[in-house]
Amino acid sequence: MRLFTGIVFCSLVMGVTSESWHSFFKEALQGVGDMGRAYWDIMISNHQNSNRYLYARGNYDAAQRGPGGVWAAKLISRSRVYLQGLIDYYLFGNSSTVLEDSKSNEKAEEWGRSGKDPDRFRPDGLPKKY
Repeated sequence: MRLFTGIVFCSLVMGVTSESWHSFFKEALQGVGDMGRAYWDIMISNHQNSNRYLYARGNYDAAQRGPGGVWAAKLISRSRVYLQGLIDYYLFGNSSTVLEDSKSNEKAEEWGRSGKDPDRFRPDGLPKKY
């Protein structure tokens, strides 16, 4: 727990540059909301192959908030990848399809965080509300 707290604190200090702490935290909280909305949409959309698009959209929306949003998106994405990797390893072993899917999701997240259009990953037939 101390290691995790230290990592979060160090990445937070490195994330705040010339921005004020207040605006950085506001952006980070808004970014957490954007990421949460994207993960909620993944759970309720029930549409095949929509994960990459929704991951990219959540990271894109968070990154549009500013440096705090980018920081929150990176932290949440990396935590998700780490936890999902542990769970997949213990449930499925070293499955190549699980690793490929994880890598494609990571690329989509990086694409969204860089400010590029997440519609590149939008699957056909996904309802407009997403």
